[in-house]
Amino acid sequence: MTARTNATFPPPVMEARRWIDGVTFPEDRTLINVSQAAPVDPPPAPMLEAMAQIVMTDPEAHLYGPVLGLPALRAEVAAQWTQAYGGRVTPAHVAITSGCNQAFAAAIATLCGEGDEIILPVPYYFNHVMWCDMSGVRTVPLNTGESLIPTVAEAEALITDRTRAIALVSPNNPGGVEYPAEVLAAFRDLCRDRGIALILDETYRDFDSRAGAPHDLFQDADWDDTLIQLYSFSKAYRLTGHRVGAIAASPARLAEVEKFLDTVTICPNQLGQRAALWGMQNLGDWLAGERLEILDRRAAIGAHFPVLADKGWELLGVGAYFAYVRHPFDLPSDRLAPRLVAEAGVLLLPGTMFRPASDPAGARELRIAFANVDRAGIAELFDRLASFDPQ
Repeated sequence: MTARTNATFPPPVMEARRWIDGVTFPEDRTLINVSQAAPVDPPPAPMLEAMAQIVMTDPEAHLYGPVLGLPALRAEVAAQWTQAYGGRVTPAHVAITSGCNQAFAAAIATLCGEGDEIILPVPYYFNHVMWCDMSGVRTVPLNTGESLIPTVAEAEALITDRTRAIALVSPNNPGGVEYPAEVLAAFRDLCRDRGIALILDETYRDFDSRAGAPHDLFQDADWDDTLIQLYSFSKAYRLTGHRVGAIAASPARLAEVEKFLDTVTICPNQLGQRAALWGMQNLGDWLAGERLEILDRRAAIGAHFPVLADKGWELLGVGAYFAYVRHPFDLPSDRLAPRLVAEAGVLLLPGTMFRPASDPAGARELRIAFANVDRAGIAELFDRLASFDPQ
């Protein structure tokens, strides 16, 4: 088979879900699912009510709309980004996409031709690799070491005449780590100096532990000559099924993005866009509370991790929705994870899904997505992992 789709691997989350097929979980040990970084609860009741009114009273919510998104939503993103980050972001710098994955796909389509290269820190977000694979774009892994934070020096050594961008995710998926502002600024400077783009995926920006702006990239008057920022409304407002994301870039690049979007979805989901706009305008306090809850769960990870540390586990990174850990077993993680389903009632993803097949580090790593597990659930999760014996 020579199809483009054959160039990449099966969707990891879908593969992991198949591990629970046919497995019976006893009442006293129901499944703890920490495999996917997506809220499972519906949007809050006031948003649901607003969405119902939109469905009933706004005829345009059921029609095609502008390819680059609802003008009011683009303007709201621009205004809030300008306030949150400083600098100047205008509506012409913003496009709305059908989720953040599509924002990444659109950015790559505007940057790369066959055989071009994108540098990705590892462990990486697997969907980024899948899209590049299917686009004929080579992903070049950038080692992040024990800190899970990449360095400019190592990245610069990987740049070739085919490199078109460096793509970073902060707060990171899968590692959870938050890239320091000075690291992001250094990568911006490197990319500008070498004439390539810096793609910054900030899907989890609303759950960053730091007060204030996590970086000052938008305060650079010429930010759009290098920076392409990606965002998702799914995590902030529980709109995962409505597929609403955003991309901030130069107006010239968005003109190219428009070509891509027009041939794929024609326009973003109209109901989802209106819900995102309503959320941005009305749910600031609610979202702040959601952030505090996620930060509390992050603290619970640290508080309960000693039960695993005593068994030889290591916590490599934690933040936003994720804890990234190293397990102590000789059993590789892609064999360990399916066994944890049947023998511990835990569904999580192996590190092999976040690294190239040639990278041995993934065999010792696991990702825990804890956004849907409260403090008590985290304690139970760690107790089950600590009790697991692969022998």
